[in-house]
Amino acid sequence: MQHKIKLRPNEVKDFVSAASKCAFDVDISYNSFIVDAKSIIGVLGLNFNQILTVAYNGYDAEFEKFLGKFAVAV
Repeated sequence: MQHKIKLRPNEVKDFVSAASKCAFDVDISYNSFIVDAKSIIGVLGLNFNQILTVAYNGYDAEFEKFLGKFAVAV
């Protein structure tokens, strides 16, 4: 699955916490820069002016609901 989101630096802690609860790998990226979404240091290194892509293979209803708060139309 992939979702396009917009994230602000003050939301990183909650985002990483939600991703860490998933039993599957979660990546977050823009252009060709990809980091583990469960790494707070990696996520803080992203450019928050960009639309970010969250990619994962799995399903977690709570994570899906959480991502809805950051969704952007493309």
